[in-house]
Amino acid sequence: MFRVFRAYLNHVTKAKVHICQVPVEQIRPLRHRILRAGMPPESAHFDGDHAATSLHLAAFEPDGLGPSETKMVACLSLMLNSFNNEPAWQLRGMAVDEAHQRSGFGKELLASAEQFVADEGKADWLWCNARVPAAGFYQKQGWTIVSDIFEIPTAGPHLKMSKKLNHPKPCETVEKAGVKR
Repeated sequence: MFRVFRAYLNHVTKAKVHICQVPVEQIRPLRHRILRAGMPPESAHFDGDHAATSLHLAAFEPDGLGPSETKMVACLSLMLNSFNNEPAWQLRGMAVDEAHQRSGFGKELLASAEQFVADEGKADWLWCNARVPAAGFYQKQGWTIVSDIFEIPTAGPHLKMSKKLNHPKPCETVEKAGVKR
C-alpha cells in the first residue's frame, strides 16, 4: 500500500497517526479542497509533481469505520529545487483537513518531512511560498521569513520562507590498532 515513515499518537485526538509516502494522485483531492477551493481540480496539479526527486507525504488516522480504514488528514509535497543558487527542497501544497487544523497534524507531518530530507542529504535548505496567515505556523517550526509580502494571483498574499536543515552528524572514522570502525 504505502511506506510508513512514522507512527505517533496525536495529543488532541488520541488516535494513532501514520505518516506515509504516497503517490501525488492520492493527495490532490485534499490539496484541491483546502488550497484551491472554487478552482478547477487541475489547479491542484503542480509543476514538478511527477519529478523523480519529488516526495509526497500524508498523515492518516483511523476514521472509525473499521480497523484498516484510515482517513487522510494532512498532506505536503517536497520538490528538489534551488534556493539562493543552492540545492534546496521546496515545500509545496501543504494542507490540513479543516476538522483537524490546530490539532498537531501539520506540525508532525512537517517535522517528519524535514527529518526525511535532512537524512537524504541532498540539500541544506528548505523553502516555501507561505500564505500570509500560515507564516506564524512555519515560524513556530523554525522557519524564517525572507521576503516582503507578494501576491500569487490564484492564491493570495504570500511570504517566502526558509529553514536550514539539521543534517545528522556524519559518522566518524576511529582508527585503533589498524582497525577502522
